[in-house]
Amino acid sequence: MEAEFSEIRNELQSQDALWRRIRLKCQQLHTELLKIREYKDMQEIQIKHQSSCVQPTEQLEYKNTELLLLAQSQEHQREELNKIRKHFCREKQSHLSEQERMKTEISDLAEELHQKEITIATIMEKASLLERQLKMELEIKDKLLAKQQLLDFQYKVIKSENTHLKEMV
Repeated sequence: MEAEFSEIRNELQSQDALWRRIRLKCQQLHTELLKIREYKDMQEIQIKHQSSCVQPTEQLEYKNTELLLLAQSQEHQREELNKIRKHFCREKQSHLSEQERMKTEISDLAEELHQKEITIATIMEKASLLERQLKMELEIKDKLLAKQQLLDFQYKVIKSENTHLKEMV
């Protein structure tokens, strides 16, 4: 029973460690996303600065190219973020179902322990009752033995008197 609780505790600790790693990974990805946004903002500032130096038609083409690249980059980032979210949700669901399974197992083990305690208490009660009955039977047998010994003694006394009386007659 103790080993099972220890095993369950170890499983919970490993699940908790996994959960912490996932949270850390999410924080890292969030930080990375913030850096990408900063980089994007810096690029936009550079584009604005460069656009003041470039001819209007070239400027439009350049902006269109930059916007296309930014849109592709943003789409790629969204896909990565969605993958991470899905993975996070799966891990969270897995963690929750594992916790639920362990709670059920702990509950079952506690119920089993309770039943064993009841069984032990019942056996102890029966043993106590049998012990009292045995003591009573021993007392009765001791009394009967003492009575038997007294009767044997009385028999010998009467037999000896009888023999004595026969001799006298």
